[in-house]
Amino acid sequence: MISRKAKAPVKLIYSREDDTTYGIYRPMYTATYRAALDTNKNLIAFHVKGGGIPEHAIHANRFPAGAVDNYLAEGWEIPSNITIGAFRAPRSNFNAAAEQCFLDELAEAMGKDPIDLRLELLKRAKENPVGKNNEYDADRYAGVLELVREKSGWNNGADKPYGRGVAAYFCHNSYAAHVVDLVLKDGHPYVERVFSAVDCGIVINPDAAINMVQGAVVDGIGNSLYGGLTHKDGVVQEQNFHSYRLIRMHEVPKSIDVSFVQNDIDPTGLGEPPFPPVFGAVANALYKASGKRHYQQPFDLPGSAV
Repeated sequence: MISRKAKAPVKLIYSREDDTTYGIYRPMYTATYRAALDTNKNLIAFHVKGGGIPEHAIHANRFPAGAVDNYLAEGWEIPSNITIGAFRAPRSNFNAAAEQCFLDELAEAMGKDPIDLRLELLKRAKENPVGKNNEYDADRYAGVLELVREKSGWNNGADKPYGRGVAAYFCHNSYAAHVVDLVLKDGHPYVERVFSAVDCGIVINPDAAINMVQGAVVDGIGNSLYGGLTHKDGVVQEQNFHSYRLIRMHEVPKSIDVSFVQNDIDPTGLGEPPFPPVFGAVANALYKASGKRHYQQPFDLPGSAV
């Protein structure tokens, strides 16, 4: 409007505070998970109910759909005129975090190793699946878990200095799993090393593929521990980088070991899939290190643990 009146170009530069407080926000999600065990601690029912504004993050036919006799996934959403935008691996980033944390809680209640429980469920989904609309390939899903178990030396004693967590997820036609080794420094979590396994079909450019996975790991750690906006009286409180936390150089893991499943399957997604399971792996590792479950992101803030 000014340019029209002045009949000349106008240069407009937004301040960082304007950019941060009036930007496009990530959708708000919540999910409640429940499971039922029989007297022998066998899993007999699984229920997830998730909602969001203005969309929910539930993918009803993804794992563990097909692996439990009594399975129910429900989603609800509330319309809103708040402007939202995609956050890397939309919906999957939240759903993977909540689901993979719950699976670890379930493994603990059943007295099982977290990877063993996931592989047992995938074996059921492969050999005697429940339903016909499952979106994932149980063999490929199990493949990344088996590979990351091997590469990380899971349960071989080398992880004793760490809180160790695992998570795996399928989205955007690819499969990814991470093992995170975390320590507490002055009461704050630091991820020292990560092992990653990915099945994205044939890897065309190995260097670029490794970079994509390593970038997803760093991005996921940073967002899970620090990334968040809070509002007071309708105003965003984090207005610049002194208060909106991004992961810093010294907080990046010292080692991120990336492995790919070797197969002849056509190439699939790699920009999105390695990202979602990072959140769950960090949360599960943080529980092992601190003894506290974290149910709200970001994790490295007061009030996120119970």
